[in-house]
Amino acid sequence: MSRPIILGIVGDSAAGKTTLTKGIAQVLGPENVTVICTDDYHKYDRQQRAEIGITAVHPDCNHLDIMQQHLSLLRTGQPILKPIYNHKTGCFDPPEYIKPSKFVIIEGLLGYSTRAARDCYDVKVYLAPPESLRAQWKIKRDTQKRGYSPEEVLEQLRKREPDSEAYIRPQRQWSDIVISFYPPEEDPVRNNGQLNVRLVLRPTIPHPDFTEIIQSTNGTSMSSIRLGLDRDMSKPVDVLEVDRHANLEQVNKLEQIICSDMPNLKSVCDRESNPELGKIAGTTGETLQSYPLALTQLLITYHMLKATHSIGIPVSAV
Repeated sequence: MSRPIILGIVGDSAAGKTTLTKGIAQVLGPENVTVICTDDYHKYDRQQRAEIGITAVHPDCNHLDIMQQHLSLLRTGQPILKPIYNHKTGCFDPPEYIKPSKFVIIEGLLGYSTRAARDCYDVKVYLAPPESLRAQWKIKRDTQKRGYSPEEVLEQLRKREPDSEAYIRPQRQWSDIVISFYPPEEDPVRNNGQLNVRLVLRPTIPHPDFTEIIQSTNGTSMSSIRLGLDRDMSKPVDVLEVDRHANLEQVNKLEQIICSDMPNLKSVCDRESNPELGKIAGTTGETLQSYPLALTQLLITYHMLKATHSIGIPVSAV
């Protein structure tokens, strides 16, 4: 049996991990994807954390050794008996037997915290939205889905900040792609959920050749899709930016670049064939299409499919 391809998506609480994961999993096919949240490896329930005075983002509050062991088993195609943390109750549910599918997506807070864990991933992504935006997302999610008041969420953010700074954000350095969704400067408030995206592309994995973007736009800053050079955590990187105003023609051109060297998989690696890519909820609850999100999900899907070639999985098996 060929081993599964493992994608890591790491970021602080409410950084957008689940939204990103959903679109990727839908394109690859739910039957082909196993999604695991590393919150399930919390060591203490919500009441115990409050009594001890430890936050959920601190390494000592998580069974990182078990998570690491499970990652190693999944990478070799073996099943695991995974714990389950229930965010609604703050307690643990009975463990779940997990047999890995062709693709495994590991999302959570501390997925890159150890060398052994990092070695288990084929593709590593880090989500880094502006902290002000992440706070808005966390308040909205935790009040609507987890029963908190806005004041409780803000207090939780305050208490977690030292641990986020010490343990979450340093994991950025281990990622292949750093994703930062951010509001447009011209209208940071009234954007109805439509955001720009900045993608830091590290040379740790081979990315599509985006130099055609420079040739077609002459490198002008006015273009809605831009490619440039920068440094991230003191290391040279490529940076791809896609504005929310990018039109369909521009988006289609970028899609063609991403999919050009994978013609046999165009039905998978193509937004038009997968309309669920880039779907977001607007501020008033309606479903909107975000081209920056769709292209981000497509790029990550591309890397997962390319990884199947690197380990010798035939196209027909994907």
